[in-house]
Formats: sequence, C-alpha cells, structure tokens
Amino acid sequence: MQKRKLGQGLEVSALSLGAMGYGKARELPDRADMIALIRAAVECGMDFFDTAEVYGPFTNEEMVGEALQPVRGKVKIATKFGWDVDPDTGVHHGGVNSKPDHIRRAVEGSLKRLRTDHIDLLYQHRVDPEVPMEDVAGVVKDLIGEGKVGWFGLSEAGPSSIRRAHAVQPVAALQSEYSLWTREPEAEILPTLEELGIGLVPFSPLGKGFLTGKIAADTTLDTSDMRNSIPRFSPEARKANQRLVDLIRAIGDRHGATPAQVALAWSLAQKPWIVPLFGTRKLERFEENVGALKVQLTAEDLGEIRSADIHIEGARYPEEHLSRVGL
Repeated sequence: MQKRKLGQGLEVSALSLGAMGYGKARELPDRADMIALIRAAVECGMDFFDTAEVYGPFTNEEMVGEALQPVRGKVKIATKFGWDVDPDTGVHHGGVNSKPDHIRRAVEGSLKRLRTDHIDLLYQHRVDPEVPMEDVAGVVKDLIGEGKVGWFGLSEAGPSSIRRAHAVQPVAALQSEYSLWTREPEAEILPTLEELGIGLVPFSPLGKGFLTGKIAADTTLDTSDMRNSIPRFSPEARKANQRLVDLIRAIGDRHGATPAQVALAWSLAQKPWIVPLFGTRKLERFEENVGALKVQLTAEDLGEIRSADIHIEGARYPEEHLSRVGL
C-alpha cells in the first residue's frame, strides 16, 4: 500500500481504518469479525488504525488491542483522550476533560487496553476551553519524553489552538471532518496545517456513507442510527444533496470507479499530507475503499468538481456538537 507523511516524520499508509463504528456501545456482537477485518487490513498493507478511549467507553480500545497485538511492530495505533470519562469505571459524564492528571490516567488506561507500551499518535479528542492548550501540549510532550507516546495530534481544533499547541509540542496531525460535502477546512485549517507542516487525517471522507451513493432521500435509517440526529441526513437535505452524488457517480463511470472511490480519490488529490480515515464493518467495502488508491482523477475531473454549483444542505452535526468544534 502507498505511504504518506503526516507531520514530524510520521509516515503511515495512505489510508487509515477507523474502528469507531465497531462499537461505541458496550457490547460488540460482531467482535470476532471486526478483529478478523483489522488483521486482514494489515495483510493488505494498511498500518494506521484509529480508536479512542471514549468509544465504548473502553471496549473499542480493548478490541483494537487484541486485534493488533500479534502484529504490533508493523502498525501505528492512534487513540484519543479528552472526554470526561471515569478512568476506573468507564462512565462518561459528558463534556470534556483535559486536565493534566486526567490525561495521564487516560493514557495509562489506553496503554493497558491496547496491550502496548506506547501509543504511536495521541490526539486530544476535543479542545477543553477550561484547560490552557499549553498545559495539554506540555503533558503530551512529557509523555513523548517518557516513551509512552510517539506523536501528538489534535481533533476538530481551530487555528489558534493548533498554533498554541504546536509552539509547545510540534503537532503531527489534525483529525477533522473534511470531504466533498464538508469543505470548511479549506478556508483556514488547511493553510494553517500547510504553514506549520502538520498532516490532516480527515474522518468521514465518505460523508458518513452518503457519498457512497447507497443512501437516498427515501432510505429508512434504523431508529438507533446516529445519522437521524444530523440535519444533513433529513430526507429534504438528502434529496437536495443527491446532486453531489450524481456528479461523482458520473466521474466514477469514466474511471470504472464507484462513488466511494471517487470521494476518497478526491481527498487524496487535495494534498500529499492528507490521509483519509474511513470505517467499515465489511471486508468487501474495505477492499472497495482501498481501490481508491488506483483511481487517478484528472485535472478536468477535479475542475468539474470545483466548478460545480452545488450547495450542501444541512449542518454536519447537531447544534450541541458543533459548539465543541473549532475552538
């Protein structure tokens, strides 16, 4: 598999597999299948895997740790701290917590669950407005000095937070939503990252499934599906946003590629330091997504997308979630 460089010398596979969808809840009914998929991904050459303390909480890290323990030396594991999760009970109290002692306790728990002595890339999951970014970066700097962490990352942080963190401990990567239907990072975030030499790991590069072309205005989502709470997934918004899927499907037809492959190829084409992070529960979808590495969009394709007058309807998060973004 192709490799890419994020910041601070962190080299990883050009695509990353996110494990969030394998169980944000306590129970993982298909745990064995997910472990098999992660190990199959390693066999395909992927070496960059993403989890977080809060997924579960804890159960996701435990599953990823078990899956990757036999191949630990071949892979890079990213995890995250920053939510107010009790390090002993796993109870999520809601809100954020990046107090220095809480970070340290969170990291110790993650190390145990991931069955490793170091975390390759440690992200602050969301900025904590109550804790100075310099203090957060200082703790991570100490953890790097102790050999417990390899690289420092931020998630959904704004330019000011990125700069303040980077001045204390150079940041290797920012994980934020960026895709064909979430272009806001192009205004300030991407220029900031390019200036500072920080990589981007965009999550939801397939628009939480919408850009695959498999979700239409009349698609019924399960009542437990988190997308029901996202304005962009209302039936009216889906109907309006279908124009974007129609465009990438037409481009894909010219390349013998699926809409998902075009969406990932577009992300890869934006900057050489972008490593899209996708999630899937099925091996055939994993293989389809990795096939995006073979899709070379032309200047004409990219220009057609750039010039298309398509307005995306609906916010990408419910209002209470958006309030935690860009701090």
